[in-house]
Amino acid sequence: MPELPEVETIRRDLEPLVVGRQIIGVEVDEGTIALLAGASIETLRENLVGRRFVSMGRRGKYILCGLDDGRVFVVHLRMTGRLVWRARSDPPEQYQRACILLDDGHDLRWSDLRKFGTWRIVENAAEITSRLGPEPIDAGFTVKQFRAALAGRSAPVKAVLLDQRRLAGLGNIYVDEALFEARVRPDTPAGWLSPAATRRLFTSTRAVLERGISNRGASFKDYVDGQGNPGSQHMFVQVFRRDGEPCYACGTMIERSVVAGRGTHFCPKCQPRGRRPRNLAANATPGSTHAR
Repeated sequence: MPELPEVETIRRDLEPLVVGRQIIGVEVDEGTIALLAGASIETLRENLVGRRFVSMGRRGKYILCGLDDGRVFVVHLRMTGRLVWRARSDPPEQYQRACILLDDGHDLRWSDLRKFGTWRIVENAAEITSRLGPEPIDAGFTVKQFRAALAGRSAPVKAVLLDQRRLAGLGNIYVDEALFEARVRPDTPAGWLSPAATRRLFTSTRAVLERGISNRGASFKDYVDGQGNPGSQHMFVQVFRRDGEPCYACGTMIERSVVAGRGTHFCPKCQPRGRRPRNLAANATPGSTHAR
């Protein structure tokens, strides 16, 4: 699933190519029901054709395309969605489901193998963004805010990091990588982290996202950037999808488990089980781990 670094890469690619362009047509595969959220193709055309893109933003995993009538065209790639800029004469994309025709002879083409991605047109971006937590790469995001997002939670720290209401933009890849870098086991109850572990995780979470952006995203399978090219972050992962391979740091075999319903990768030596904090309430979740 594309996460913050992948979506930000697409946004940066498309911004200079799309902003200022007028939409002259919209084509959609009639079978792509989820994409249209129940609206008809005719309604989508009425809302988009003739409009001009005036901005290309992002919040969490959402691409926010500002329109010249003040509304926002919101794109969510979800698992296998792609949004690429092509010359109109180029052949269709594999699994192409929709296409926005621009006035300069180029298209914004949407392909989606699993048809889980969505388009929405909203009056205000706040309809989407108000539900999201802060982003770890925000300049003003502090350790204190990060600690507050984890405090008192008995849920695994991985589950809390994946909760977009608490922190926006993180997904399976970058959570596994951040937890490894912070030496925190993924199934550790979030409220059990010590101040030192919390600070390490704060730093590593920001670092892995920034590296992902620098490397233009991770192309394990479906992701490509705004011009259809793969990123390179998948070549630098430490644990994600490396189960059965030796840890680069200690040589121990990377293990795979399931945490919060997601396949999870970690090094059992670099991310060991710890002790329950002494100040934890007596009714805390038993049998869990504590990161020191």
